Amino acid sequence: MQDTQKKLPLLITTGEPAGIGMDVVLLLAAEGKLQDFKRPIWVTADSKAMQMRADELVTAGVLDVCPPWQTMDINTEADDFLAQLSQQTINSDDAFILLNSPCAAPVVCGQIDINNSAMVAKQLAVAHQLASNKTVAAIVTGPLQKSALIDAGIKLLDGTMFSGHTEFFMQQSGCAKVVMMLANQAMKVALVTTHLALKDVPAAITAGNVRQTVQIVIDDMREKFGLTQPRILVCGLNPHAGEGGHLGVEEIEIINPVLQEFIDAGVDISEAMPADTLFTPRHLANCDAVIAMYHDQGLPVLKSHGFGDTVNLTLGLPYIRTSVDHGTALDLAGRGGASATSLYQALLMANEMADKSLASFSVGNDL
Repeated sequence: MQDTQKKLPLLITTGEPAGIGMDVVLLLAAEGKLQDFKRPIWVTADSKAMQMRADELVTAGVLDVCPPWQTMDINTEADDFLAQLSQQTINSDDAFILLNSPCAAPVVCGQIDINNSAMVAKQLAVAHQLASNKTVAAIVTGPLQKSALIDAGIKLLDGTMFSGHTEFFMQQSGCAKVVMMLANQAMKVALVTTHLALKDVPAAITAGNVRQTVQIVIDDMREKFGLTQPRILVCGLNPHAGEGGHLGVEEIEIINPVLQEFIDAGVDISEAMPADTLFTPRHLANCDAVIAMYHDQGLPVLKSHGFGDTVNLTLGLPYIRTSVDHGTALDLAGRGGASATSLYQALLMANEMADKSLASFSVGNDL
């Protein structure tokens, strides 16, 4: 394996500066846990706000001392910026490299200022650029406040209002579709549909949508998890997977015909299964990933097996992106009480995927 300095970094975006994004980075840095990944760790944030947050956590008794870090200014031309980063190393006593992204207004814990929303969006643009250029191994996103970006008039590439990390990275990467997956030690669950009203889900279960979702899951399980023959179980839409058409026909008319295409192609994938029996230890023991038809079909089960340890992944991007599975927790910022567990798990997942993705790429080149 490469040593720490030769491995590509993991990049953390801290998101909304008034929330706990900076807090959880500082907590891991103070505990020495950022060294666990044997890679450089880069963090995007306002350097003054980061120093102030560290001082506030020391004053609150959350940190004993302020952990050390290096700071780099990212207000440079892109080519020069990338050249500087490629030569940067972390001193042995430094926890991370801070890529300084200045805020327009002073940061106050727990108080959102939409004047700083442009800085939050810039973090994401920098992360996309560095991941696309293979300067970093993966992006790990901290929580942002979507309402603040919307109120500030921040828009996606297609001109629509800002709707989240997933849509931002999807459009920046030119992807027609990406897949949300949540993962913890118990299971990995990908979704055909995400944030839709339940009444709108059946219309979104089309052959094309199911086919694209399955293909993206297969591709990323192979390329980013290093599984040459992933074992996938698929939930039906209706109770009892439609009960032979008595409780719905989507399984017969849409879902199973698509799944049969993959089965015929040699993929280890099930036909549509009743969700109430799929999520049992007997089935999960022989499964690498589950595909659920809608948000509350799969995620409540997954989160009941490890809410604090759950990681949000975006499959289908040309790079690795993981995320914490919590919000900005404005009431905890700078005061203590925030948990860094989700960030640590997101870093672990990103690191493991980066290692497996590199191994898969090397194997592929040898064939």
